[in-house]
Amino acid sequence: MTALTQSAVVFGYHSVGTRALLALLHLGIEVRLLVTHHDDSDENQWFDNIREVADWQGIRWIAPLDPNASDVLEQVRGCAPDWIFSFYYRHMLGPELLAIPRHGGYNLHGSLLPKYRGRVPVNWAVLRGEQQTGMSLHRMEQQPDAGALVNQQAVPILANDTAHQVFQRLICAGEALLLRSLPSMLAGKHRETPLDLANGSYFGARRPEDGRIDWSQDAWQIHNLIRAVAPPYPGAFFEHAGLRINVLGSWYKEDQRAAGQGPRIYWEGDRCFADCLDGRRFRLTRVECGEQPLTPAIATELFGAAEIDLLD
Repeated sequence: MTALTQSAVVFGYHSVGTRALLALLHLGIEVRLLVTHHDDSDENQWFDNIREVADWQGIRWIAPLDPNASDVLEQVRGCAPDWIFSFYYRHMLGPELLAIPRHGGYNLHGSLLPKYRGRVPVNWAVLRGEQQTGMSLHRMEQQPDAGALVNQQAVPILANDTAHQVFQRLICAGEALLLRSLPSMLAGKHRETPLDLANGSYFGARRPEDGRIDWSQDAWQIHNLIRAVAPPYPGAFFEHAGLRINVLGSWYKEDQRAAGQGPRIYWEGDRCFADCLDGRRFRLTRVECGEQPLTPAIATELFGAAEIDLLD
């Protein structure tokens, strides 16, 4: 069997899944079935729709609630795939599924494994102030993100990048990683390196409530939270005088010293800043209250001054 006639079943979703599916097709892999998700009406649908690509390509797709259900197993077995690939699919694939393909199952994960195993790795990496992350192609095992590594592609995280901006880089990195790695895999010439899980860590899912700002933290930590959850994610927020204030963008400069005693938010002209307890400040580029921009005039109307004392 040549590389051009090898087959796969793809478990995929999101923009990463869409570009990865296109990469497989570009390399001549026959995708016999796509297993994906129906969209959640409560989720911001800012990413590509992989089902549309499958329809355009004439690929049959299903969206089961449980990929390990007996009827799904039967359909995958009926495809007799050489490979299973998981590209940002949101459920774990069980051992029965992974035993079906002739060459095993492989996953694209959005971190430089073994770092940031688990959920939403990009958001966690930005939140923790990392300077780089990447995409990893690895063999799937029953333990999540723990199988042997095939290859990786690193991308930078700049000081004012949002998680969304980093994610756009990862979409391209995943596509490039597959185009670079799959030819040797299809030829049976690739190598796999076991992961040393002791050199990494596992992270769980994040909730909208996790975007609450803790003003006792330093300026860099607060800035990292804001950019880690900035739109299209739910955003950072705090509450003051019974009102919810959303902080949806920020800009950090290393040499910016606080102009006064923090923590507080204030305006210089039309520019909004936050002074923090560590004696540094950073700019808030998008602040909203009640779904409208929070301006000095509105702050004065709501709070009696164009300043918010965050010790209150």
